[in-house]
This record gives sequence, C-alpha cells and structure tokens, in this order.
Amino acid sequence: MSKKRLSKLIALCVVASTISIGSFSSNLVKADAVNGDVYVSTTGNANADGTLNNPTTFEAALTKVAPGGTIYVMGGTYTYNNQITIQRGNDGQADKLKNIQPYEGGKVVLDFSSETYGNPSKVSNARGLQVNGNYWHVKGIEVKGAADNGIYVAGNNNLFELCETDYNRDAGFQVGRYAKNVPSNNWPSNNLILNCTSHDNADPDNGEDADGFACKLTVGPGNVFKGCISHHNIDDGWDLYAKKATGAIAPVTIEDCVAYNNGATSNGTSTADSDGNGFKLGGDKIAVSHVVKNCVSFNNKKHGFTFNSNPGSISLTNCTGYNNGSSKGSNFAFNNGTAILTNCLSYKSSANDKISANATIKSNVFWSTDHKKGTTQVLCTDKDFVSITPYVGRNADGTIDLGDFLKLSSTSKFVGAGVGGANIGATFSAIK
Repeated sequence: MSKKRLSKLIALCVVASTISIGSFSSNLVKADAVNGDVYVSTTGNANADGTLNNPTTFEAALTKVAPGGTIYVMGGTYTYNNQITIQRGNDGQADKLKNIQPYEGGKVVLDFSSETYGNPSKVSNARGLQVNGNYWHVKGIEVKGAADNGIYVAGNNNLFELCETDYNRDAGFQVGRYAKNVPSNNWPSNNLILNCTSHDNADPDNGEDADGFACKLTVGPGNVFKGCISHHNIDDGWDLYAKKATGAIAPVTIEDCVAYNNGATSNGTSTADSDGNGFKLGGDKIAVSHVVKNCVSFNNKKHGFTFNSNPGSISLTNCTGYNNGSSKGSNFAFNNGTAILTNCLSYKSSANDKISANATIKSNVFWSTDHKKGTTQVLCTDKDFVSITPYVGRNADGTIDLGDFLKLSSTSKFVGAGVGGANIGATFSAIK
C-alpha cells in the first residue's frame, strides 16, 4: 500500500465532527493527563508516574496520556476479570491522536477469560476493551476471552490497526452505541478498522451471536473495514444487521477483506443456530447501501456474500466467492433488492447463486450446477486460477497476501474482462 493511499485511509478516522452531547454530558470524564508518553507493564503500579523506569498499569495509563502521546505497553499477558473502558470525554484530537501500542514490538495480550459469563438474555456480560472516546489509535494489541465483545467501539474517529480479537464469547470486534438512550445522530462514526484479525469467537449459549466483526444495529456514517481477516467464528465473518426497533444504520464500507471457515471454530465447535455467512450485509428488510470492494469469501458454512433481506442498493465490486455453502448456502445470495454487482466471480458451491431480477449486474461470473450462469455466460474452471489451495497470510506492512490462491492465471479469460478493463474477481498481491 502506498503512503499516499494509507494517509487517505487514516484521514477517514480523523475527520473532526461536532457532536451535540446534550443530556449525556454527565457521563463525561476528564483525563488526568501527563506530558509525553506513558509506559505500562504487567507489574506496573497505578500510582506510578508512568515513565520507562517506573511504569504504571494499563488502566491508569488511559487517563494519564495526553493528546499526541503514546501508551507503550510492555510485552506480556495482562489478566482482568472486569471490563476496561475508555470513557467519553477522554479524547485525542484530530491532529493529535491518543495512541496505544506495544513497546518495542512486544506481544501484548489483554486476557479477559476470567470474566463471569451469564445467559445474555438475562444478564449483561462484561466486554474486554470498550472505547467510548474519540481520536484514539490502538495498534498491535490482542484482546481475548471476554464474556461479551473483545473490542467494542462506541466513539468516533478512531483507528484500530493490526489488532487481534479471539476466543471472546460474543463478536470479537463490534461497533455500536455506548448506551441504549443514545440517539442515532450520536452513534459511532468515522472509525477505521485496518488490517485486524478476528477468529474463534463463540457464544456459549446458542452459537448464533459471536461474529468476527460486527458493525450493526446502532452505527453512524463513515465506518470502514480495510485489510481485515475473519475466520473460524461460530456465527458470521461480518455482520451488518439492522432491525426495525432501532431503524436503519449508516452504510458501512468493507474493502480488501477476507472471510473464511465461519460457522464453526477451529476446533469444530458449531450449533444448528450458527449461521456461518462470510459477509452478512443486512437484516429485517431494512434498506442500507453498504459498499464491499475487493473481498474474498471462501469455505464458509452458509453464504459467501448475502443481502440477508436488505433490499437496498448494496454495492459489490471485484469480489470473489469460492466453495461456500456446505449448509445449503451459495457464494452470492441476493435474492431480492437492488444490489449492484460489478466484476464479481463465483466458483464452486453447493447451491446456485441467487441474484434478484432488480439487481444491476455488470461483467460477473456466477455459479450454478451447470457452471454457466452469469453475465459473461462462460465456463469457469480450475485452470482460471494459479491455485485453488487456500492460503491466507499478511505482508510485512500488514496488508493481506493470498499468495497464488484464487489468483487468476495469465491465460484466464477473466483477465481484463471486467468493466473498465479490470480483472473479474478480487486481487491480493504479495509485497516482495
């Protein structure tokens, strides 16, 4: 990724916004900030000044760091039995983010496995790290084992980079409002989730809630997922569900992302209620025009990409679905609505792709049992790809590398055959 492109992406999460807080001002907290950076260790003291030689605790550091400063977290596992919250009012600035990152590249794990879990229909379970503040940059942190979400974002203009959420007991990473009485104009907006990974999240009660990434129910405009990987979550890879009780959410953008093997964890845990969609793009027949670009979905239990009753103009461009639907699913499921599909490629599935008659379709190759359904009306075969052996990795800069997996061969009829002379399907490249 070029520096120019990355700068544009980061700018998405640092656009200043004016928010009317009204009656919610009583929840604001003021940070007891110190100048410069703050250091944290597993043996730190909450009353320490947070220098390199006298580190403080992770929780204490959150209210010590000033805008533009960095909390350096020394490598190790930090164990908690309670939720950690960055409170509203504890904010950075558009040009001075508050930063959290490992010290000298150490492995940092926030482990919430000792949190008590109760039936979600009866109790409210604690999360791991909840970010209600604005203008934070959280980088390179693993959050695991929470009784609810691993990371929950309720603030605005935040950047989460190279984070990992795993083995949590609800969605690994979720964006949503911080309290039930928050109006839609104060729902979280302009957050960028960049090159993060979420896997093996599973809810013990019924197995139908723990997605890899969820940006649903109560989210504002400008939320973006780029370069993220979601795999082996008991429910869906991505969930953009909306419901009538709270109304439409703002459009979400998902770009350069991969979802695979969702619907069961890596040890095979699954239930009859585990949906297993790669990208679930709606709910409750509420129209929202989400945007999905250059994404791959493969080996998921049900659908690779699904409108999930969203009748809106969902836009999918240069997306590839492969071998989804072991449980009566397909690579692309857009039975109704006005979706716009451009340069998308579908290959091998247990069921035919379903595309609405009202959809706009341009230069796509869809899958059916006779292998020939699609706007190009041509046959896709193994020979169109360099390899169909799954491989998912990351380049040194954090971007996704699929190696030769689902890479079009030089002789493929789909090279340059899309709208504007683009290839059909997604493209991921290794950086040498």
